[in-house]
Amino acid sequence: MKLTYYGHSCFSVIVKDKKLLFDPFVTYNELANNVVDVDQIPADYILLSHGHADHIADCVRIATRTGAQVICSWEVGEWLMKQEVTSIHQMNTGGKWNFGPFTVKCVVAQHSSGLPDGSYGGNPMGFIIYTNEGNFYYSGDTALTTDMQLIPRWAKLNFAILPIGDNFTMDAADAAECARMIDCQTVVGVHYDTFGYIKIDHQQAIKTFADAGVELQLIQIGSTIDL
Repeated sequence: MKLTYYGHSCFSVIVKDKKLLFDPFVTYNELANNVVDVDQIPADYILLSHGHADHIADCVRIATRTGAQVICSWEVGEWLMKQEVTSIHQMNTGGKWNFGPFTVKCVVAQHSSGLPDGSYGGNPMGFIIYTNEGNFYYSGDTALTTDMQLIPRWAKLNFAILPIGDNFTMDAADAAECARMIDCQTVVGVHYDTFGYIKIDHQQAIKTFADAGVELQLIQIGSTIDL
């Protein structure tokens, strides 16, 4: 599978020629907005882990342009309807749905979720994505939690996308422990460097994962890798 990184926690994965875009936040990301043209990002589906602005700021703009179906919590979906987004599939923690080219299972994320207008954003979520080409896990913003130990019961993972920036989410050490819990040896790091609170030492983070027997990939914004 090909993964393209658009900065912060925004990335896309191509599954059977369908482009799955996660947590779009480019316009207000100073590290990304001079590298990525938000109006050129392709999407057939948009998956939102929670309602914070640094995860959904560009959702309406991209969904309106592309006609992508948005997969999100009930509360985030209700808010998007008020923004005149018309193609929405609402889910909640524990739920699973087959979208044809892929199946989504929503899993626990220990975080918070409020929408840009201050309204309630429902529960944050992570996603397990099942495909014929392999499976992957995106934790969304989360703390380390023992619920992660359940994930290997549900899926054998090819890779995982985990936050490593600390302060608002796991740091590298906790994310490396998460990799152990989910039995995954390849991790793409996200949610780091965007703001002062979450700037990290890249080499130290890579070493922390390597010491745990896990490969950490820190991808340049705008770059695509094969996983």
